Amino acid sequence: MTQGDPDRDQPGLFYQSARGRWVVAATVLGSGLALLDSTVVAIALPRIGKNFHVGVSALQWVVTGYTLTLAAFLLLGGTLGDRYGRRRVFAIGVAWFAVASAACAIAPTAGTLIAARALQGVGAALLTPGSLAILQSAFVPDDRSRAIGAWSGLGGLASAAGPLVGGYLLAIGSWRLVFLINLPVAAAVLEITRRHVPESTDSSASGRIDVPGAALAIIALSTLIYALIEASSDGWTAPVVLSCLAVGAVSTVTFVVVERRSSAPMLPPSMFVARQFAATNAVTFLMYGALGGSLFLLPVALQQVAGYTPLDAGLTLLPVTALMLLFSAASGRIAARIGPRLQMSAGPFVLGVGLLLLARLTDDHSYWTGVLPGTFLLGCGLVITVAPLTATAMSSAPGEHAGLASAVNNDVARAAGLFAVAVIPVASGLTGDAYLHPAVFAHGYRISSVIVALMCAGGAAIGAVAIRNPKRPRRTAAALPPPAGGATAPPLTAPASSRSDADDG
Repeated sequence: MTQGDPDRDQPGLFYQSARGRWVVAATVLGSGLALLDSTVVAIALPRIGKNFHVGVSALQWVVTGYTLTLAAFLLLGGTLGDRYGRRRVFAIGVAWFAVASAACAIAPTAGTLIAARALQGVGAALLTPGSLAILQSAFVPDDRSRAIGAWSGLGGLASAAGPLVGGYLLAIGSWRLVFLINLPVAAAVLEITRRHVPESTDSSASGRIDVPGAALAIIALSTLIYALIEASSDGWTAPVVLSCLAVGAVSTVTFVVVERRSSAPMLPPSMFVARQFAATNAVTFLMYGALGGSLFLLPVALQQVAGYTPLDAGLTLLPVTALMLLFSAASGRIAARIGPRLQMSAGPFVLGVGLLLLARLTDDHSYWTGVLPGTFLLGCGLVITVAPLTATAMSSAPGEHAGLASAVNNDVARAAGLFAVAVIPVASGLTGDAYLHPAVFAHGYRISSVIVALMCAGGAAIGAVAIRNPKRPRRTAAALPPPAGGATAPPLTAPASSRSDADDG
């Protein structure tokens, strides 16, 4: 916080205030680190594979090692933030992420890089739910949708910009720069957080951490993903694969039982009783699974099949970055005005068409005809969907569970990416050293494009059938910005319409 800030003693911030903008900047930059690192590495995979002389399975683990720990610890990260302070846990996560990034940059072997990536994921799991929960708790109700829209749009921009940033860094130096770039950004986030971000907690939290639930979630995700990836090289009947599948299945069932019986569950089952929350996360799983699987394979296809340099491969996604930058905020405003249903139905469909069109690059290597139509529609689909999806995931859960709602939605997205990266290459026949053989990879990539397009179509169908437009709460005098004299903002509670699906229209 800074001296002389007129907002500092108010219980809620306004989007147009100076401090409100600083809070948005801190959360966007912090979550942007995690989002950027989930995609920036993809462009470097061929270089990393050749550097360490490893196959597709090891490259999957370079991506999955990060995403696995991110997904496994997200719920715990959200719970810790709600109970011990969202700003505190967010800052710890940023610092942890920076240290792990430095370890990635100096990794001498593929195994060391995978281990450092796993540590990176833990840091990301601490900072990611806190970034969105800070916005949900810090801003007055009428300004939350604008703040979350900015967060989702600019955060999506960071994710879309990953391949471009990675390509540029590879062009000017080593793949290790992909990780070193995180250090100055993390330092800036920590300073902005220290000066401007208010602290918040969940007043209803008991202070006791659901250790059994957290352990079971980590074991279930880890063993299932490990089994799916190793099955591509060892086969589905390998003892280690069968053992991990069995442990994962038992852990999942046990997790559900434990959470139902716990007095302070890490993931309260009641959250999924709300139809809007459950449907939003179903759309999230299918859409982000399709996106994660495609963005794992697309940079490799561009380089190994179409002959693009790493920088050129990154530049192919520039339309996605530009569209997210120009139109995400407007998409959030439209969703706030008309409701999320239309955009959450149309957006995944447009995204799926774009991913399907990208299969053309295996025959048509021209950027203008083989790549641009697909990337343009990919960007349009993200613009249409991301802001309303994020805002709906937050508003459809009780306000006191802001950190947990953010963690659940992020966890669903990361878990979707995990399963997609583990399953889609195997389902498409892309195993072993397939990425070194252009014709083999091209055939598998075309199959993968059909798979991800069907996943997006499923997300669009759920959006059309299950998402409802909540009735807008009446705007009262208490919800209006304060007069020039400086009246205080209303208490930080969620609007009544966001607490249940009873008012769905």
